[in-house]
Amino acid sequence: MSDRYPGGLIRKTPPTITPPTGGEGGSASGIWTMDQVAYYIKEGTWPKGFLPRELYTWGQSGYGALGNNTNNPDRTTPGTTVASNTDWESVTSGSFCQAAIAGGKLFTWGYGGLGSLGHNNTVYRSSPTQVGALTNWSKVSMGQSYGTHAVKTDGTLWAWGSGTGGQLGINSTVTYSSPVQVGALTDWANVHGGWDQAAAIKTDGTIWSWGNAQFGGTGQNTTTNTSSPVQIGASTDWLDLECGTIYSSYAVKTDGTAWSWGWGASGKLMQNSLTNFSSPVQIGALTNWQSIVSTRSAAFGLKTDNTLWVAGGNSYGELGLNLPAGTTFRSSPVQLGAADWSILATDAYNTMFAIKTDGTLWGWGDAVNGMLGAGSTIDKSSPVQIGSETTWASVACGNPQSIGILKVVS
Repeated sequence: MSDRYPGGLIRKTPPTITPPTGGEGGSASGIWTMDQVAYYIKEGTWPKGFLPRELYTWGQSGYGALGNNTNNPDRTTPGTTVASNTDWESVTSGSFCQAAIAGGKLFTWGYGGLGSLGHNNTVYRSSPTQVGALTNWSKVSMGQSYGTHAVKTDGTLWAWGSGTGGQLGINSTVTYSSPVQVGALTDWANVHGGWDQAAAIKTDGTIWSWGNAQFGGTGQNTTTNTSSPVQIGASTDWLDLECGTIYSSYAVKTDGTAWSWGWGASGKLMQNSLTNFSSPVQIGALTNWQSIVSTRSAAFGLKTDNTLWVAGGNSYGELGLNLPAGTTFRSSPVQLGAADWSILATDAYNTMFAIKTDGTLWGWGDAVNGMLGAGSTIDKSSPVQIGSETTWASVACGNPQSIGILKVVS
């Protein structure tokens, strides 16, 4: 049996193609005619090269956290770092320190106390500095208590920085200033650091956690700390994970259900209560959740229909619902704005960022030190656009600074 493909070529086995995502990437294998290539280019499904990506930072500049080779002044709008790389892939932000991956290389800068930068010392760096010489880093996450975790392309998990509460997962509470492998397994897919704790998903869909178990924050049905990874339950269908600030965590399964556990103050677990839960509890009954992130007192969930839902405290207007800042809170998810959100990010305290489907960047909540990026230190209780660019690819925020990757369109 044979098939006819665009361009008129007849063959038994078709060549394969993976379309680009967001206008970038993709792949094609096999033998292609020029007519076929022209057809798929016209259709928009032929692979495209990745656009250059520049790194932008804003907020508090102490300890060199902005990566612009200085400790002052603070920035109230995004500005480029001094790094010459244009192949940034992902970013993460901690407390006065930041990390990013470019071309498989891992870079860190800012506060180096407790070894959080991974440079085998406690010196702070005011510009992005490569950690070691390896080029096989794929994921990195800085927690909010000076512990950092990263995954390599070979599936190994590594940690460094503060070991308080066992948050590094290396079976101790010792602090390390260089990357140390967590166990010997090679099946880690992603990792996320929180407050004195961390959690990760393996390639088999299981979820694991370790560190400080206050309020049940590790999801192990206990308040006893663990210093090595322990599996949460027996499910093998976990898809996405957020190890939130102040002992609360969230995860989404492949069936689109959302789950939360840990500290329930202000209703931030989205469970219509202020109760703490020491094991994962499903959020409602819907099956169209995509991801959930959190601030110190609130949570934000993105659904597959691009709607954004918020719950929790509102001390600085971080719910984005244009409510007076203060004691107002929501313990069940409430929709924010229209169905045009695509990427979420948050920080250690009370600032929220999100990227819309049109590539614009928006923020709201606490604007201390200019970390909101909106040009002032005035808190915002509704989303405000950050700049006018429409090619934001990623954003993260820490305490009290923020970081984002902007695609450069020629």
